[in-house]
Amino acid sequence: MQINLLGENMEITPAIHDYVVRRVTNLGKLLAEMEKRGGEAKILFEVGKSTKHHKRGEFFHSDCSIQIDGKNFYASVDREDLYDAIDSLKEKLFSEITKSKKRKQTLFYRGARRIKNVLKGLAPWRK
Repeated sequence: MQINLLGENMEITPAIHDYVVRRVTNLGKLLAEMEKRGGEAKILFEVGKSTKHHKRGEFFHSDCSIQIDGKNFYASVDREDLYDAIDSLKEKLFSEITKSKKRKQTLFYRGARRIKNVLKGLAPWRK
């Protein structure tokens, strides 16, 4: 798993870097199955301030793009706290990856049920 961390309008401190790497490695558990089938996960994580002069409002921005096995997952979040932005971004990516995984399983099971009914003679081969 290759992780690239970029900072925009702010300096990436070791504490921020460690926090991001910890959150991304939690996603690594889901991505491990996809890596087994082939390919390496490339993660581009970007954190920063949207502007340099704001004192209030949502001005911490975080983006993450994951490319693995020919699939792209992307999420973007704006929050008042940097660590809150990173956490909510991880949750968005987690839900997007699990939704993709469940969609693939559902299509597989639907096809398997169809083939079983055809072999039993309950469903016609072609409609």
